[in-house]
Amino acid sequence: MKKYFVVVLFVMCLIISSKESSTGEVPMKGYIQNIESIAVKNEDFRQVLYTAKNSQLVVMALKPKEEIGAEVHKLDQFFRIEEGNGEVVLNGVHTAISAGFAIVVPAGLNHNIINTGTVPLKLYTIYSPPNHRDGVIHHTRADAISDNEHFDGKTTE
Repeated sequence: MKKYFVVVLFVMCLIISSKESSTGEVPMKGYIQNIESIAVKNEDFRQVLYTAKNSQLVVMALKPKEEIGAEVHKLDQFFRIEEGNGEVVLNGVHTAISAGFAIVVPAGLNHNIINTGTVPLKLYTIYSPPNHRDGVIHHTRADAISDNEHFDGKTTE
């Protein structure tokens, strides 16, 4: 009897979770993962993990002496350094960074992140709104530069 009740309860939960919301939309699932572990294991220059309507989660790995490249966005960006040492440049001001550092870059600010260490600089970043195609992977900085891709309006879910 207990097994039957558990199976019925499980099926009911599946049915309820797959129902549309009162607005007719299927509820988003969101993204729940150990981002520190994912960022540290990442070996790609850029990998888009999740894209929502108003934000995007991306992991990056910069090789020693490699940089993201000076850029200015019309969006806000957050960085979190998980491993390695580097330097952030915000409007020409250089600041040393290492694991645990957070950087907020408001829209319109010229910025760059440079790996000044001898091991890869591992980080994740959140763009708000999204900046890249959902799911895009650039194995190297050269791949990213040659791709010239941008967010196309398609989200993960």
